[in-house]
This record gives sequence, C-alpha cells and structure tokens, in this order.
Amino acid sequence: MIIDNMKATGHVSIVVKDADGNVKQEQETNNLVVTTGLNWIAARMYDTGIPDDMSHMAIGTGTTAAAAGNTALGTQSAIVALTSTTVSTNTVQYVASFPAGTPSSAAAITEAGLFNAASSGTMLARVVFDEVNKSASDSLTVTWTVTVSV
Repeated sequence: MIIDNMKATGHVSIVVKDADGNVKQEQETNNLVVTTGLNWIAARMYDTGIPDDMSHMAIGTGTTAAAAGNTALGTQSAIVALTSTTVSTNTVQYVASFPAGTPSSAAAITEAGLFNAASSGTMLARVVFDEVNKSASDSLTVTWTVTVSV
C-alpha cells in the first residue's frame, strides 16, 4: 500500500541560559520542512547514494519567513555539530547546544536550520521565531523534533 498523503512536520524548543545556568528565555514553535529536506527524506528510502545524515544546526538573525524553497538561513550567525540525535517510531529529535561565545557577540537570534554538513549542506528544515536574545556569555539549546505522519 502506498500512502500518498504523508507529511513531515517539525516542532522547535529554544532555551537560553545565563552563565550560572538560570533559564533566561524559553520559546516553542513549529517549523517548515523545506523542499530540499523533503527530497533528502525521500532519498533516504533508496538503498544507494544515501545523503549524509543531518549533523549540524545553525542559528541566525534573519527575519524573512521560512519558505519551501529555502536552502540556507537568511543571516547565519553560528553553526554547531548536533549534540544528539534520537530516533523513535516516526520521529527524529535533534539537539544542538550553542555555548557561551557562540556566536562570539550578543545576538538577537530569530531563525534556525538543520543541515547535513557544517558548510554547503542540505537544509532539512528552517524556522523563524520571535527574537531570542543571547549574550556572549549565555548558552542556547535548540531541540528540534521532526515527525513523519499521515
């Protein structure tokens, strides 16, 4: 049986902590799985030439709404390797930690993206959200859950 109404959706949780580990700001929002991300998911169903796993998350200060054709963030500020990836049934949870000093100066973070490389990678998903203020001494953790469902 072929399921022709399968979809991929995402949910993002963002937490900023100060140098002492106190939560300064929290936010949750849904995201857009972009066309390149949907193509990446489809390619994973084929047994040869499988594209690299999602391995990095980027944050930035762009405010243009996420669109299906996005392949990069609007204004990338930093990119880090994922802290963890957990697969469970029809979901994958990606976690990235942006430590103090990443980015190197204070920033009003408004977007994030999931990629399969530190540079020139395929974007799986992009999200634009209300401003999250990260000082140079703050840490920021993004937990991104992508669900494939009907």
